[in-house]
Amino acid sequence: MNLKFLHPADQLVMMMNRIYSYGMTTTSGGNLSILDENGDVWITPGSVDKGSLTRKDMVCIKKDGSIEGIHKPSSEYPFHLKVYETRSDIKAVLHAHPPALVAFSIVRQIPNTRLIPNAFVGCGKIAMAEYGLPGSKDLGDKIALEFEKGCNIAVLENHGVVVGSDSLFNAFKAFETLDFCARLQVDASIIGTPRSLAEEEIKLKYTKDHFHMEEYTPEVITSREKEVRSEMCSLVHRAYNQKLINATQGSFSKRMDHDHFIITPYNVDRKYLKEEELVGVCGGKREAGKVPSRSIRLHQEIYRQHPQINAIIIAHPPNIMAYAVTEEELDSKSIPESYILMRDIPKLDFSDFYQKPQETAQAFNESTPIVIVNNDCVAVTGDSLLNAFDRLEVAEYSAKALVFAKNLGQMVAMDQEQIDEIKEAFHLQ
Repeated sequence: MNLKFLHPADQLVMMMNRIYSYGMTTTSGGNLSILDENGDVWITPGSVDKGSLTRKDMVCIKKDGSIEGIHKPSSEYPFHLKVYETRSDIKAVLHAHPPALVAFSIVRQIPNTRLIPNAFVGCGKIAMAEYGLPGSKDLGDKIALEFEKGCNIAVLENHGVVVGSDSLFNAFKAFETLDFCARLQVDASIIGTPRSLAEEEIKLKYTKDHFHMEEYTPEVITSREKEVRSEMCSLVHRAYNQKLINATQGSFSKRMDHDHFIITPYNVDRKYLKEEELVGVCGGKREAGKVPSRSIRLHQEIYRQHPQINAIIIAHPPNIMAYAVTEEELDSKSIPESYILMRDIPKLDFSDFYQKPQETAQAFNESTPIVIVNNDCVAVTGDSLLNAFDRLEVAEYSAKALVFAKNLGQMVAMDQEQIDEIKEAFHLQ
């Protein structure tokens, strides 16, 4: 969905509904604003239920300081205005109180964005703004001071977070990514010691060879392909709503035949992904005018090496990722259903995943349908999209149970006799 064609009031409603529905703010908490081309600031209202906002609830603070709307603007509008005054490049400001980021604000720490490459690149420089009374000029001055130094995100002491960007969607992406990183660091610290990436490793992910493929123009879109595109969009939306992927990260693909598959696009919002935005890949060429997910080379190689694999999902579920950023192993032998669907789950080196797609593809087989990539993602394969998605869900639910169990006592896995019994009962190799 191209938000630039939506009126600022509609953008505010859409994004606040999104933030509220994902538990990233409360009924009375948080505020968003957009600076339009006329110099007017559109902002969410104060003391109005964030879970039921409509277009008519939005408030416009005119360039001359007058206010239009049926409500008062958010009580914290002064710091929004101060940020716009300080930074001419910022056109949208987001403020919210997700629990993980509030936890970091209470202990006066900034989340470690080097745990995963997306966070380091997507969040940029982050500052800690000194405490100020909510809604006060003092708080606005302290936030603006940090933005004046060049940051686009400020964690507010004992409060929450403020994000500024050139658009509301880009502000949301950075906010969502930082919140994910904060939750990841908390979970990882429960099970082990989080491990950071070096800047040189992070650069490995951001090669652009997915732009350099030859193009083809499909002669016809078959009924089967239309059905596959519809199913893929449905599962991508579900994955996003269940927080298995985020706004523009995570890739799905489905094989059509031996050298033709459909894959998610690069840098397109997963929540509103449409069938026509998916990218066909045929004979090593990409559908004309579209750019596939950055992981395209790995998808190609897995399909080439494994005729029995018909679907691939690369995702970033928070509990599995806790194992990806620590030395701890995700033991599928703790729960019968987990072992049946997940089997053995090896970990792959971060750099090899991007530099050696042929070797990475070799890691998959019938007894290894899932791999974890250190500090990056989980890659799941299946004989259908639904099969791969089921495995992803089970893996994340299992990881969450294991994170919980870590705090309860000594964990006991199934013994070899029990594993053998499962293999025989479910005809596993």
